[in-house]
Amino acid sequence: MSPLSRRSFLASTAAIAAAPAVGTAAPLSDVDIAIVGAGAAGIAAARRVVAAKRRCVLLEAADRIGGRCLTDTRPFGVPWDRGAHWLHNPDINPIARVARQTGLDIYQAPPGQKVRIGRRFAREGEMEDFLAALVRANRAIGEAATRELARKSDIASAQVLPKELFDWRQTVEFVLGPFGCSRDLTEVSAIDFARSAERDSDAFCRQGLGALIAKLGDGLPVQLNTPVKQIELTSRSIVEIETGRGRLVARGVIVTASTAVLAAGKIKFAPELPKRHLDAINGLRLGSYDRIVLELPNNPLGLERDDLVFEKAQGSRTAAVLANVAGSPLVTVDVGGKFGRDLAAQGDAAMTAFALDWLGDLFGADLRKAVKRTATTQWNNEPWVLGAMSAAGPSAALIAVPGGTPVPARSALMAPVRDRLWFAGEAVHETLWGTVAGAWDSGDRAADTALKKLGYVTEPREPASAPQRRRR
Repeated sequence: MSPLSRRSFLASTAAIAAAPAVGTAAPLSDVDIAIVGAGAAGIAAARRVVAAKRRCVLLEAADRIGGRCLTDTRPFGVPWDRGAHWLHNPDINPIARVARQTGLDIYQAPPGQKVRIGRRFAREGEMEDFLAALVRANRAIGEAATRELARKSDIASAQVLPKELFDWRQTVEFVLGPFGCSRDLTEVSAIDFARSAERDSDAFCRQGLGALIAKLGDGLPVQLNTPVKQIELTSRSIVEIETGRGRLVARGVIVTASTAVLAAGKIKFAPELPKRHLDAINGLRLGSYDRIVLELPNNPLGLERDDLVFEKAQGSRTAAVLANVAGSPLVTVDVGGKFGRDLAAQGDAAMTAFALDWLGDLFGADLRKAVKRTATTQWNNEPWVLGAMSAAGPSAALIAVPGGTPVPARSALMAPVRDRLWFAGEAVHETLWGTVAGAWDSGDRAADTALKKLGYVTEPREPASAPQRRRR
């Protein structure tokens, strides 16, 4: 039961039982900066604009704030995160810093994880073999990314995995792919993967990360149930925004909608976005990541609080377990990638049946007799999200520039459009993509850039701490 280094992302869905209050938004009218989407990126951007004493409005299509961060208290009577749950690298995480102002309980996650081999835990030597396989895989992907960048090309992460992974290959592929990126490594760019930062330590919020993000949005000028239909950039000095509740005018706009929502054309742009932005949006596709939650009183699995458990997988039909969440009787089973997408498409009953069968095979318990209540998420069907986290495909990490050097897709999406439109969100962060911290930092950075470009502030933005790179 030796520990292993964690790369962990948990993506999100659905309805919150008791949403924290948000500020009363002003009627739709002229503002300095409009912000589309009230997830972590939008909230961070709005906080920055409000701090600069400029007028802003958060336009949220859903009936709640938080985006892919959502804490629910149903049906179990205790909070659980339907979406993102982990605060990675809390010592330098920008959300962890401001979380101390909320009064919510932030605590360190257990430092080690476990691997199940059949109905027993991996022994120390087996864990060393697994960790060595993870190191070899990360190193191989990093080296391939360096080669491909020199060639101005790219390759799928799965194609460069070394043969020396032996019988740990399926587990390594799950941990680095569906669990870490929400997509199979066959669909993940080596360049994009290699640029992501390592997540060596983690923290949790006892009340739920979704509750924390919503708390940080308290008092902001939010308009719920206000989908943006079109953003017009034809004027050199203003932006006209058409919503389901009328039109408003702003000097600038920050768009934090997911790349899946943008690719689906749910927000129109006039004129059309530049080709490099469209290529980046279409290339940074959202993967699939969903959660099955089981209420298991009396701890029939015999696990500790917040234990993270993988299995030595024999194929793609595998998952990750987080046990006794925050000391509750809740056990989450997370599935992702192609298998997770296919399973979720079969519906809640199929997802729950898989979780019970899979855990029963690993722990030898008749869980159907022990389980009380269950819940599942369906993020691929959430209309204003449409998936989990962004991961560039092997042909999409670099965007061609006529007569120039290809640029990373995430950097391309950071570029302003007509000095009036800026994008933000986890997809718009070079190293923290797929994380709430990346979304937050991206929103804060976009707001800072917009405020300066529009002449509202001149003082420099406090730089975020440099994230640790993936270990090789």
